[in-house]
Amino acid sequence: MSSGTLYDKVWDRHKVADLPDGRDQLFIGLHLMHEVTSPQAFGMLRERDIDVAFPERTLATTDHIIPTDPAERDRPFEDEQAETMLQALESNVEEAGIDFYGLESGKQGIAHVVGPELGATQPGQTIVCGDSHTSTHGAFGAVAMGIGTSQIRDVLATGCIAAEKMDVRRVEVTGELSDGVAPKDVILHIIGQLGVDGGVGHVYEYGGEAIEAMDMEGRLSVCNMSIEGGARAGYVNPDQTTYDYLEGRQYAPEGDEWNRLVADWETISSDPDAEYDDVVTVDADGLDPMVTWGINPGQVTGITEPIPSPDDFDGKDRKNAEDAVEHMEITPGETMEGYEVDVAFLGTCTNGRVSDFRRAAEILEGNTVDEGVRALAVPGSETVRTRCEEEGIDQIFKDAGFQWRQAGCSMCLAMNGDSLEGDEVCASSSNRNFIGRQGSKEGRTVLMSPAMVAAAAVEGEIADVRSFGGAN
Repeated sequence: MSSGTLYDKVWDRHKVADLPDGRDQLFIGLHLMHEVTSPQAFGMLRERDIDVAFPERTLATTDHIIPTDPAERDRPFEDEQAETMLQALESNVEEAGIDFYGLESGKQGIAHVVGPELGATQPGQTIVCGDSHTSTHGAFGAVAMGIGTSQIRDVLATGCIAAEKMDVRRVEVTGELSDGVAPKDVILHIIGQLGVDGGVGHVYEYGGEAIEAMDMEGRLSVCNMSIEGGARAGYVNPDQTTYDYLEGRQYAPEGDEWNRLVADWETISSDPDAEYDDVVTVDADGLDPMVTWGINPGQVTGITEPIPSPDDFDGKDRKNAEDAVEHMEITPGETMEGYEVDVAFLGTCTNGRVSDFRRAAEILEGNTVDEGVRALAVPGSETVRTRCEEEGIDQIFKDAGFQWRQAGCSMCLAMNGDSLEGDEVCASSSNRNFIGRQGSKEGRTVLMSPAMVAAAAVEGEIADVRSFGGAN
């Protein structure tokens, strides 16, 4: 078993008791909440006449079902189910005294964007949310996990969950990213190398010079997709980059308390002689921009590399490859460059932050979206949208032919009206390319970095962003 890692230290700090079934009772430092997975949990509390134990440790926003088209944001929503979900959340948080960042707050957005930008996500915390991409918050040196509705109930009622401790795999990313290669490419490459099931039973500790050189938003993108690699969580040890990002934010302490916390955060990083259950080295030198060719995030290749043949795989991987080739209508041996797209989608908890829009704007400035492409730009939060508009980034997108939307999960999972139609192909900055994920069972999704999405929108086909001069 691992020892001396950040994961071990944070787990031990929050462990309350050994449970009879072999799991641990784990105290939760921060609970993030949205409208889809929480109503049932509150209902369970009411059935038992139980109050929320630590409302100050929960932060709520609304993201999954929220329309991103400004013309559709008026209440009540046209979608009755979406309106019902939001009304339930609004009622529940008001009754419980939970901080809520709703549509009128100016700070509404995807939970995994809002938490960090408010400074609520901090090193050394245990963090949970009823959403698998809670792993995002591990970028700050936190142990962050997605949970189900019954565990949301448990957190609300007791501040704790029952959890099984995982093994720790150190993913050492060496080298330096080339122009045009983004953090999204790094995590896609890692998943391609280790597999979508490679992290089962593990958390991933990301380190090495390539990770250390990333800004916080890049680290957030990497940790976000840990779950796509099968890992329970992913994290980066906190450093000065972490502290510089957090200092001065709404939920970050000030003065002596800030200094005390930073000193404490320094102690939770993995020890130099920490023991890991596994160590994997990934070389980022010479890495191409990555694109998926199939129907899971592990079916990925460099933009200049050929699509593999199903014959290159065994067992279920071979069957998965056969299904992917058929669904995507691709030819093994060719590259994904030149694959025609109908939709370009930029946003999500993976790549919906200001730096993502800046990178894409570098590609779009002076260019126009291909006439055959429907292009959506959806900021991850209203704070991101405001920042982009202050910098004039929104105008670059609009001038190029993108629809400039308001914050929400949007076409990532198509719960709010933003959806693929028929067999459309989407160049997407999201995290999942499963069949039907973006709203159409015939639709096809190709995952890539924000700059690559912008390049595809302009060309009307998947293109190598480096032909535009690159954009990190």
